[in-house]
Amino acid sequence: MRIGLGLAAVGRPGYINLGRDRDLPAERTVDALRRRSHELLDAAYAAGVRYVDVARSYGRAEEFLAAWLPGHDDVLVASKWGYTYTAGWRVDAPVHEAKDHSAATFARQLDETRALLGGRLDTYQIHSVTPESPALTDRTLHRALASLAATGVTIGLSVSGPHQAAAIRTALRVEVDGEPLFRTVQATWNLLERSAGPALTEAHADGRRAVVKEGLANGRLAGNDSAALAAALAQPFADIVLSGAATVAQLTSNLRALEPTAPAPATTPESPDDYWRTRSTLAWS
Repeated sequence: MRIGLGLAAVGRPGYINLGRDRDLPAERTVDALRRRSHELLDAAYAAGVRYVDVARSYGRAEEFLAAWLPGHDDVLVASKWGYTYTAGWRVDAPVHEAKDHSAATFARQLDETRALLGGRLDTYQIHSVTPESPALTDRTLHRALASLAATGVTIGLSVSGPHQAAAIRTALRVEVDGEPLFRTVQATWNLLERSAGPALTEAHADGRRAVVKEGLANGRLAGNDSAALAAALAQPFADIVLSGAATVAQLTSNLRALEPTAPAPATTPESPDDYWRTRSTLAWS
């Protein structure tokens, strides 16, 4: 199964996906979102999904996943560190997450992740790396990540912003003791934002796992979701394409991307600057 399930939309009450007023329970309590997360995980697993993506900043996503994992031993768990959730379970919080790619944050958040996921952590990624991130040059951090890799955890990164390709290419060159450090790359690719494609192709050709996130552009392409995700799956570099479904109905529709479909809708790509500028204006809701 080349579609994975991301829990960003259901691990916390506020996110920037469009249509959340329709998608989530009226009362976005911890218990309500735990139930919704487990409903989605059950449906995804029954459909053959075996890759789940969470992060420290996704509210209680790691906690929700950890409670569901027993009995699902064949699921690959990927999490991310580098952002701290700061919203306090409020949709109207002034700040929802704080970014810090330091070695100290890595150590703290790894302990937090392990406390929840234990030995089920398969892949640990730096969250939303941009070309200027110290995570690409901090040798102390690189040594710490390599030590984690030596325990069997795959080290990766996600990238964001209008210069995703530059961040990917820099990351591909990072080595520790002559060995590549980053074995998996997660990037935004969708019909509106295709600029990371060539760099993802290089990563894939070099044996790195390429994971596509935000295939529906935070809901902007939700009206034709299966075709939009099918377009992402059709990219030669795409090892895994994430569904960010918030309802079982959405997940079912997303999974139709695996079926033979009509050609992708005619969609004119935006410039990376325009795309990421628009994304930055989406409200947490």
